[in-house]
Amino acid sequence: MGVFSKLHRFREAGEAANINNVDRFGEPAKSLFTTSKVFTLHHKIDITDASENVVYHSETKFPSIHDKTDITDASGNQVAHIERKFFTLHERHFVTMADGTSFQVSNEFFHIIKDITNIEGLGWQLKGNIIGLNFELYDHNGDIIAVISQKLLSIHDKYCIDIYRPEHEKIVVAILITLQHMIKDRENAASSSSSSSSSD
Repeated sequence: MGVFSKLHRFREAGEAANINNVDRFGEPAKSLFTTSKVFTLHHKIDITDASENVVYHSETKFPSIHDKTDITDASGNQVAHIERKFFTLHERHFVTMADGTSFQVSNEFFHIIKDITNIEGLGWQLKGNIIGLNFELYDHNGDIIAVISQKLLSIHDKYCIDIYRPEHEKIVVAILITLQHMIKDRENAASSSSSSSSSD
């Protein structure tokens, strides 16, 4: 077994829950899966259930310096709105749910391999492992809410979300979409800095 097979927890729809997750947290109450649609003018992400039915849809307005993104359910009802705001040291995303709940997510934790970021406004914590492409979401009591895993080497940016607290499903989806945008921004920043240094 390679290092990634031990660290990495992504699975496709229809496959059994990852043994590491089951050992630590039990069987998830529900699992969702995402696929980004590449090469489109608008950044679109479909979130599907285990039967591959679309249950949520995310779309980002383009061009938009604030990366304005709307998440809707399968019936087209608004679920959440996400906007990126720039600060001097880091990038921050503001998330507003349809019921008025709001919170913030910052990408400072991407500066090192593994760290913890607070979901400000909820009291939750997102613990990330960039190398393993795994993220664990905990509530204010330290109880698991969801485990998010990204597929290695996929041009479609595929993710699996094992949800342990289904009452928080919509917030988990909003955090996942925000996380995807933050990872993509980080990749774009890295590629632009490497291309600019190579052109010097």
